[in-house]
Amino acid sequence: MTEAVTRAEAVTPAEATAAEAQRKIVNRLKRAQGQLAAVIGAVERGGDCRAVVTQLSAVSGAIDRAGFAIIASAMRDCLADPVAGDHAEPTAKLTVDELEKLFLSLA
Repeated sequence: MTEAVTRAEAVTPAEATAAEAQRKIVNRLKRAQGQLAAVIGAVERGGDCRAVVTQLSAVSGAIDRAGFAIIASAMRDCLADPVAGDHAEPTAKLTVDELEKLFLSLA
């Protein structure tokens, strides 16, 4: 077997999921970057303010969604085992309720 095949076989499902999530986040940010470049161009050309604001709103939403996706991806590693419940140590992983509270604090 080649080294690439061996390395690919060594990737766990969790690692594959994390890599896919990262790929999606990067794609979303690149789309937002392109949208922002278009907004900047429209402002420099004196474009219609309604169209500029609409596009700027789309960029802002795309960046916000990317931020939440980044946080969600990182937080998956911090979730506590639901079976452990209240018996978890204070420095243990997050519970689902704690995770929900963190997301709501960003809204």
